[in-house]
Amino acid sequence: MNHQRIMIVTGANSGMGLATTIALAKEGCKVIMVCRSRERGATAYQGALKQSGSSDIELMHGDLGSLESTRTFARAFKAKYSHLDGLINNAGVVAIKRQTTEDGFEVQLGVNHLGHFLLTRLLLDELQRAPQGRVVVVSSGAHKVGSIYWDDPFFTQGYSFWKGYAQSKLANILFTKELARRLQGTRVTVNSLHPGAVGTSLGVNRKTGFGKSILAFLGLFFLTPEEGAQTALYLATSEEVAGISGEYFYKKKIAPVSAKAQDAQQARLLWEWSEQQVGL
Repeated sequence: MNHQRIMIVTGANSGMGLATTIALAKEGCKVIMVCRSRERGATAYQGALKQSGSSDIELMHGDLGSLESTRTFARAFKAKYSHLDGLINNAGVVAIKRQTTEDGFEVQLGVNHLGHFLLTRLLLDELQRAPQGRVVVVSSGAHKVGSIYWDDPFFTQGYSFWKGYAQSKLANILFTKELARRLQGTRVTVNSLHPGAVGTSLGVNRKTGFGKSILAFLGLFFLTPEEGAQTALYLATSEEVAGISGEYFYKKKIAPVSAKAQDAQQARLLWEWSEQQVGL
């Protein structure tokens, strides 16, 4: 009997997350869509079933901006499934104005890094039970201008959305590098990627719709979500990368990262700090 791969995609209700879900389902994977909004998730779920032609898609609620919700999702997953073949950490937020998660974290670092940090840690046993578990972290070229602002990581003074976003994307790569180091000698790999400039609804204000016209204009120059999802799909499923871990990919090829993203000491410090923040 063939082993059916079980994949989790976070932020699966739109953009690249939805495109990734549909593509994985078409490849015969069982896909768990993790969505924060039950309503938007339900709409996306129906669309994914229809577009993929697969009935092997499941919608589960999980909000990476809440440690409690992230833990609840992980418990619900573990109660149903004994292993996990792929975790695609795709959910991401851009916050033009400073916002915080329910745990008091600045929202970009809170969702883009800390929520995924906790989720990945909670599911490591299931990943290790798969024939070859894979963690795929959607980062960004924005990491190159990023720093970890140790004195004030949550920008309680002088918030800049760009600094916050770049910090969160640098954190994604440092997390990838440190997790890969800790998983050496196991069957689990972890890699990060830059999807390219993808036209998604990341910066659109959900309440007012502010940013939609800008998005429509920029869409002329951007990749579609389907194009943007290609590297994540490649890292989640291709035999070519089965033995590769701790790398950063762009257009399905290993790409260079900033000097800060290669700093092993910063990666360790961030790991320890993250553990304290999420209560591990």
